[in-house]
Amino acid sequence: MRSSNAEFHVVAGATRGPEAAEDDPVRRFFQVLPKPLRFLGVGGLGLTVDLAIFTLVIAQFQHPLIARLISLAAATFVTWRLNRALTFDRSGRHPADEAMRYATVAIAAQAVSYAIFAFLVVTMLAAAPQLAVLVGAATGALVSYSGQTQFAFRAFAHGE
Repeated sequence: MRSSNAEFHVVAGATRGPEAAEDDPVRRFFQVLPKPLRFLGVGGLGLTVDLAIFTLVIAQFQHPLIARLISLAAATFVTWRLNRALTFDRSGRHPADEAMRYATVAIAAQAVSYAIFAFLVVTMLAAAPQLAVLVGAATGALVSYSGQTQFAFRAFAHGE
């Protein structure tokens, strides 16, 4: 097993330069996939994390609003890190600034998703709330992808 500090930093994501994609076999593997497909894969993993943590927390505390806040926070963190590592190119911003931009887009996308879900479930899809969830989630994913590409992970331009 090889274990140099340089390898650790590349795998852990602590330092990433332009050459990191060539050095990291996981990133190199994912680079062959189109960006939207990588985004959907990360989103699917985020949804899995969200549901798993929600289920674990609600089993302990039995308060769905608190459980949902915890699971959403965890899923948002996971998808931010994975999208940063596998989906989008480096923006050149400090990770904290990028995280705030990601959180802004995530909040907006989650708000759109919920608003569409709520509208559909109280109007035409009351008999099929799962379909309303899917439509809301799909719309939220479109908002999220647009926001992540145009705002959160957009390349840093001097003067911003």
